[in-house]
Amino acid sequence: MIIFGTKGYLYQLAILTLVCGQCGNPAAHTLRKRVTKFTLFFVPLFPFSTKYTTQCTFCGAEHKVPQEQAEQLQAQAASGQGGQPQGQSQQQPYQY
Repeated sequence: MIIFGTKGYLYQLAILTLVCGQCGNPAAHTLRKRVTKFTLFFVPLFPFSTKYTTQCTFCGAEHKVPQEQAEQLQAQAASGQGGQPQGQSQQQPYQY
């Protein structure tokens, strides 16, 4: 019997101060990376899906971000122009 499936990981890359597209308030936004990995016998083997999002801490709205823009936002946070960088945090599984 072969046991296989998927497991998701959520990484917080940075916290930025941006104007929210939903509520229009200048608020802190978390830049997150969601990685879904294929597992075999409960061992994560390789990622097959990676998505980037920002979430407004004021209203909770979440927006998808292309990888290139996510990298630019992360570099902006690291240089100190868009907020305080948080670096990569511990891996946290998320539920589907």
